[in-house]
Amino acid sequence: MSELVERLAEALNTHDLEAAAALFHDDYRSEQPAHPGRTFVGRAQMHANWQAMFAGIPDFHAELIRSVDDGNTTWSEWSWSGTRADGRDFQVRGVTLFDMTNGKITAGRLYLEDVEREAISIDQAVEGLSGQRPDTPGKTP
Repeated sequence: MSELVERLAEALNTHDLEAAAALFHDDYRSEQPAHPGRTFVGRAQMHANWQAMFAGIPDFHAELIRSVDDGNTTWSEWSWSGTRADGRDFQVRGVTLFDMTNGKITAGRLYLEDVEREAISIDQAVEGLSGQRPDTPGKTP
């Protein structure tokens, strides 16, 4: 695993905002391709975002499941959990791709989503995506 990503996980788990922010370049670029409106540039916005996260999820915990380095990019799978200040459960899973240069995270592509609260079957999911229910082998229509 990338040392930087390991240090990020440690900083997030100790809620050390300054240690986490120090890992990011001043001009850090963040995008969430599935949510294009969430794109931002700058470590200052990263700092503000995580300040709100730690305040809103006082027991925030990040589990770094696995991480692979590919040149200057580190692919990491995460599981985030905790309880929001209002008592609601917080669970997020997904993958991040962090570009790194000179010991700083310069860009991130985040594919992180809330874990579904209400489980739906694969048939329901496919129908919701396509408008068609799949013919499931072994099931009678």
